[in-house]
Amino acid sequence: MGAIGYGLGVIGAGIGIGLAAYGATSAIARQPEMQSRLFTVFILGSAFVEALALIGFVVTLIS
Repeated sequence: MGAIGYGLGVIGAGIGIGLAAYGATSAIARQPEMQSRLFTVFILGSAFVEALALIGFVVTLIS
């Protein structure tokens, strides 16, 4: 049962990173001069989403 929960958590993380990448790509296409700032925000957001996925993995292993 824990593997199913972790699988759902990873799907959520994948969707979150995909939406963030889409938003960053669209914003960079509209305003190329903001690329460095948008890239920084994208990397931070991706790190937070991946951290949540890793927390889900750890919780799955603990329980």
